Amino acid sequence: MTGTTTAPHARVEALDWAALSAELDAFGHALTPEPVLTADECRSVAGLYDDVHRFRSTIDMERYRFGRGQYRYFDHPLPELVQELRAAFYPRLLPVAREWARRLNRTAPWPETLDGWLDRCHAAGQTRPTPILLRYGPGDWNALHRDIYGQLVFPLQVVIGLDEPGGDFTGGEFLMTEQRARAQSRGYSTTLLQGHALVFTTRDRPVRSVRGWSNGPMRHGVSTVRSGRRHTLGLVLHDAE
Repeated sequence: MTGTTTAPHARVEALDWAALSAELDAFGHALTPEPVLTADECRSVAGLYDDVHRFRSTIDMERYRFGRGQYRYFDHPLPELVQELRAAFYPRLLPVAREWARRLNRTAPWPETLDGWLDRCHAAGQTRPTPILLRYGPGDWNALHRDIYGQLVFPLQVVIGLDEPGGDFTGGEFLMTEQRARAQSRGYSTTLLQGHALVFTTRDRPVRSVRGWSNGPMRHGVSTVRSGRRHTLGLVLHDAE
């Protein structure tokens, strides 16, 4: 795995952001060609799952009809690696967020730094941290959904694969659907490689139309895991009410 001698934030900064931004524009999601976490770092983050004191809540997806499986929201203070990744992705995604807002004639309330943005979230009553650690076993899946959590929303988020597909687990592809105007929805399926990050839209993306730009609503989920165990780290860039 490349990038093993550099820090995670440096690996994020070194990505080809021009290419990733173009892919986000075209499809509403983009998988990093290089890993942002080493295999050891992935195992370390996945290993936090059983340390329940690090989390503010545990969600049983079947209970809430979200699918089947379980995930946990980290509590403050966030693990250093999780905080580092969140802070590294925010400034790289900020130009895309602002450009999408311009195209859709929306306000762009996001300041230059993640700390400044989270201060705004907290002032609005969105004080609960949203980074999550997800665990899926055989037969588990996640229904199509969006991660909104309040009035203040950052339009892009990140999920990082922590296990090796085809080795640690089978199935469990990351799914996205895009609702298209006056047409059937379009679907995407991505195999999330260990250590790689998938950047994707939180709720919608600008789509060219005959009148300029319109919003294309999108949802995301996970297909059924067929065998093994699948962990992912989710980095939502706004906090929750």
